[in-house]
Amino acid sequence: MKKLISMSLISLLLVSCFKEEPSNSECDIIDAWVEGEELKAFFYNEADMHINNIPSGDQKIVFTVRSVNGLPPIALHMNMTPGAISNPANGSVQDFSKGPVVYTVTSEDGQWQRQYTVSFTKPVTPPIVEHKMKFDFEHYKLDDANNKYYMWYEVAADGTPNEQVWASGNAGFIIAKPNAVADAYPTIPDVNGYEGSCVRLTTRDTGNWGKTFKKPIAAGNLFFGEFDSQYAITKTLWTTKMGIPFTEEPLKVTGYYKFKAGSEFTDKNKNVVPGKVDEPNIYSVLYRNQNAAGEKVVLHGDDVLTSDLIVSIAQVASLPETDDWKPFEMVFVNKAPIDATILADRGYNLALVFSSSKTGDTFEGAVGSTLCVDKVEITLKK
Repeated sequence: MKKLISMSLISLLLVSCFKEEPSNSECDIIDAWVEGEELKAFFYNEADMHINNIPSGDQKIVFTVRSVNGLPPIALHMNMTPGAISNPANGSVQDFSKGPVVYTVTSEDGQWQRQYTVSFTKPVTPPIVEHKMKFDFEHYKLDDANNKYYMWYEVAADGTPNEQVWASGNAGFIIAKPNAVADAYPTIPDVNGYEGSCVRLTTRDTGNWGKTFKKPIAAGNLFFGEFDSQYAITKTLWTTKMGIPFTEEPLKVTGYYKFKAGSEFTDKNKNVVPGKVDEPNIYSVLYRNQNAAGEKVVLHGDDVLTSDLIVSIAQVASLPETDDWKPFEMVFVNKAPIDATILADRGYNLALVFSSSKTGDTFEGAVGSTLCVDKVEITLKK
């Protein structure tokens, strides 16, 4: 009975309506899009006019445009859960040039509501200095929705905070251990970095929830992209939506790390594997973010290293255990030509991934394995 009660509480954490609601949310915007030939010139790609499969927990919908200047009033079209209505109305014309518009979605029975902030903005990218992007992991905060776990953000050259770069599995760990304190999550800040703060990734036990769903560990990870918690139980590798649009050709990634393996490596059934020692993982992938039909594509944990859309890949061959900070470097190897025009139009995504357990995505690893990373730099082609 206690396990059933626990699972009911976990289900409630998967949604973020104003009131407590059933696990099947009835006030979601599932897809959002705009139409019209006159709008195409404002977007880098026609595929950017559609945002599909919006995660249930997301309450910010951001369309990326070349410029907000001259942006005409726009009718936002939405696919919502059956029977739901929105205010402003679905398809009504709004002036997004003056800033975000808040949509309140109400369920068919009128019992549940969720607010979405919809905006049209220019892309905010990390600063480039001397053909390098630098990530020091100094900017972090507790998440907005739950105030329970850490998330990282970057700051643009003009001081604008950018939360669209980094994601982690922390947003899934809250489902397994909703009462955990922030420092007990897999991905946390550490003030004892190579210089200033660093990110500390630790493989954690997922407790009774992990035993129930045969997902006994959660590797600490940090990656370019988004985490989609709606797949946490059914299709775990799809929780990681890898990569962000990138307009520069990457040549190599460097940084500093420390790593210590946990004492016992276990398989997905939590059986100890004698003699097996856990390893961390650091890799990066540049891939085409549209398919042959012009549809938007994002890679997940199950195909980020194998997709035919990959044009360049880099991976650290070995990361030996060390108590002291050591440098790492990985060089991109091109698998296909990189088109300069497609690159300039944000037609490629770059995935950059750090994980405390190399096979943590299949729930194999050692609880306690800890990878610290700091002073990461992406060198770009001149």
